[in-house]
Amino acid sequence: MTRPGSQGHDSSVALSHRNLKYRSFEASPCSLRLLCTLCVSLFLSFFLISSARVSAQDLERPILNIDDDVTAFAYAPDGRIVFSARRLFKTKKYDLQRDDIWFQESGGRRKRLLQGEKFTVGDRPFSYMVNGFSFSPNGRYILVQLDTLSVADDTGKTEAEPMTLVLEANGKEVKLGGLESVVHDSLDATWLQDNSTIVYLFEAIKPDILFSFKFASLQGGAGGYFFEGRTFLAYDPIPGYSAALAVERDRNLSGPPRLQRLDLLAQENQELATLDGYEAGLSVSPSGKRAAYFIDKEVLEVRDLAAPDHVARVRIGLGSFRWAPDESAILLKRAPERKSGDLVWIALPPLTEHPPGQPIPVSETTFNPILHGLTYRDFAISPDGRFLAVVSPGKRNLLVYPLPPR
Repeated sequence: MTRPGSQGHDSSVALSHRNLKYRSFEASPCSLRLLCTLCVSLFLSFFLISSARVSAQDLERPILNIDDDVTAFAYAPDGRIVFSARRLFKTKKYDLQRDDIWFQESGGRRKRLLQGEKFTVGDRPFSYMVNGFSFSPNGRYILVQLDTLSVADDTGKTEAEPMTLVLEANGKEVKLGGLESVVHDSLDATWLQDNSTIVYLFEAIKPDILFSFKFASLQGGAGGYFFEGRTFLAYDPIPGYSAALAVERDRNLSGPPRLQRLDLLAQENQELATLDGYEAGLSVSPSGKRAAYFIDKEVLEVRDLAAPDHVARVRIGLGSFRWAPDESAILLKRAPERKSGDLVWIALPPLTEHPPGQPIPVSETTFNPILHGLTYRDFAISPDGRFLAVVSPGKRNLLVYPLPPR
């Protein structure tokens, strides 16, 4: 780890007294008061200007620079950062990629959780790239999303498969049901509140058209289906609950998308709204009170989950976003996931009541760019809302800044 911005200073500063001249004068009480006032004013001016300069510098200077080829990262519940770094190596017959996984500890220490070159699944040569992380509520376990490519036979034919690797936060592989440490054919895996049950998606209609839910557990291994026979476009966990918000769609794609609140353990659901459309980006706010999603390639819809008829729409263009700590704004990357784009703050309009069937107006907005309008591949806001982590394109260093103001 390096800390950019720490520059050396020349310690040999020459002080010359040769031509200094002093004038003595007899000060009156009035002149002393005036002198004191001037001194205080000069001090305050210097302090305020210096503070402003320091604040501006602090916002522009990363407080952490992970100098590596970062493929994915996430904040742990306690604010630490787990990340993967691209690693390439050769065997006699193949060039392979298997990312290393690291924990960035407090105080600048770094701990490797997994050395990719030594990690194997089965007995066939395979490559993988890490695509994301998900922590258990207690922070003890990590789900690692892997995009894998395996050699299928002696002809060199390959097969792609999404897998989820289960690790303890100290790097030890967790054998589900005492068998394997990976969940096969799994996407967007996350934990329920018991810190033991894993819920994930699998492709019900390929390629990447509709998905269904399955589950696994630490003790029992591969389990079964949640909401068997039903299909969904996307889902996002509701913080603090073994529940999720999901966009359901019929298998034949004939009906409109429907916003559902799913109780995953009880397998009960509550339909919140019929949507005019769904494009991407379903995200539940940190408090669990709101949700946002793109209904098309231009318009973001925001909805109150306790009062689903309270809605707002804003035209921002398709991209990926994170909620501001107070949930009154979003930080938008004006590009899809895994593509580079600039970061802009967008204030969200107030949510107002719109009964079903009533037209919902679309607000225009102002884009407030941050970090000099530079582009980034990935980004995240820390759980305490104080820091912004970004991955730069090209070399893909991971940089952490104080969260820029709106």
